[in-house]
Amino acid sequence: MKPSLQLRIGHQLTMTPQLQQAIRLLQLSAVDLQTEIQEALDTNSMLEVQEAPTPETTLEGSSHNNDNTDSEPTSYAQQSDDEREQAHWEYPLSQQYRYQGHGSGNELETLNGTQTTLQDHLLWQMQLTPFSDTDKLIATTIIDAINEDGFLVCPLAEIVATVKQACDVEMEEVEAVLHRIQRFDPVGVGARSLSECLKVQLDHQPSSKWRNKAQELVCHHLELLGKRDYPALKRRLGLTLDELREVIQAIQSLNPRPGTKIGGPSPEYIVPDVYTYKKHGKWHVELNPECTPHLKINHDYASLVRRSDSSADNQFLRNQLQEARWFLKSIENRNDTLLKVARCIVQEQQGFLEYGEEAMKPLILHDIAGVLEMHESTISRVTTQKYLHTPRGTFELKYFFSSHVGTDEGGECSATAIRALIKKLIAAENRKKPLSDSKLSKLLAELGIQVARRTVAKYREGMTIPPSNERKQLI
Repeated sequence: MKPSLQLRIGHQLTMTPQLQQAIRLLQLSAVDLQTEIQEALDTNSMLEVQEAPTPETTLEGSSHNNDNTDSEPTSYAQQSDDEREQAHWEYPLSQQYRYQGHGSGNELETLNGTQTTLQDHLLWQMQLTPFSDTDKLIATTIIDAINEDGFLVCPLAEIVATVKQACDVEMEEVEAVLHRIQRFDPVGVGARSLSECLKVQLDHQPSSKWRNKAQELVCHHLELLGKRDYPALKRRLGLTLDELREVIQAIQSLNPRPGTKIGGPSPEYIVPDVYTYKKHGKWHVELNPECTPHLKINHDYASLVRRSDSSADNQFLRNQLQEARWFLKSIENRNDTLLKVARCIVQEQQGFLEYGEEAMKPLILHDIAGVLEMHESTISRVTTQKYLHTPRGTFELKYFFSSHVGTDEGGECSATAIRALIKKLIAAENRKKPLSDSKLSKLLAELGIQVARRTVAKYREGMTIPPSNERKQLI
């Protein structure tokens, strides 16, 4: 074959670096965006943070504006309770919390402080206990084998074998040290079973009328209590219904997982990207100014760029300036898209904001994409890990999307509203005879919502509500 040249005409879609950066910034959460902005400030000298007005300036401006008003506002002391509540409901959050950022600077240090773990707490108490060197070695080995819930997950035989590598010990010595650790704070830590954990806590409590019966129940009949088999418990313990109720109340006051009182996972703080408030009968949506600092181009460095100079230094400054402009444009596009989507969601879900979860409308990504003339993937990126602060709490934007179920009247009911109705029905049920999933399905059908029993079970499990046999209580 001879080499030849051919001319072909075609269309090809390519993602420019600017588009890739805009998409990446669009799907970042508020915390990740702060990190991205800080990295851009560290690597690009053309970017700088615009100074925010000081509190003194803001206060002077507010005083000046108040002087020009026709009438003086009513003071807080002169307002009624209803007026104060309405003012808090309608007043923009950006003005309510305007001065929160001007603290002493120790807030971030407090939030990022390390927590004491359960092992550290137990080791500290061990150092204060008059143990011998051998007992300290045994206690350290036992404490290392305690999990986050406070239970000993390693058999005592293995602990004896481990300690014997350093010194000769017997099983009785290990058990004696374990009994002392079980009296550490929190009481019951180091137990090998739930029954032992509850028994240790009962032994530590002051003597009461039903403590012996409670100890007998947790040692021999704990399985019956888990099944809510109250008739069998009355026969085994020889108690009346009122007496059994007092015994169960004493057991319910105990902590089945004592280790959770100490330490635990670090809390995750959510920063709302958007907030909404009601003012003059209308819902307003605004971006949270604390999420995105105001960036600008450093004019001093930008003035160093010379158009006719092609040196390496000047080309570097040009690239830095172009990247800074792209970054600012991407941030602006992200904020505009987020604000449009949030306003559209608030417009669609005003019933939820006014009346709660039971008034939530069915909504899918396609609905918002059709109104805003955007692609569904863009809506998905905007609503992931983005949070909206409302008077009813802070919710992820994904929360406002849910599937729908048809009603007898021909309308639609969202899955969120159905879950709220199930939760409401369970909260009002008779604890002696809890509502089964089939009964809940029938009650929803009476309200015009046709939901199968297995669907009710799925929604109930999603809300971590136990089944009817586990919700039964002795009232």
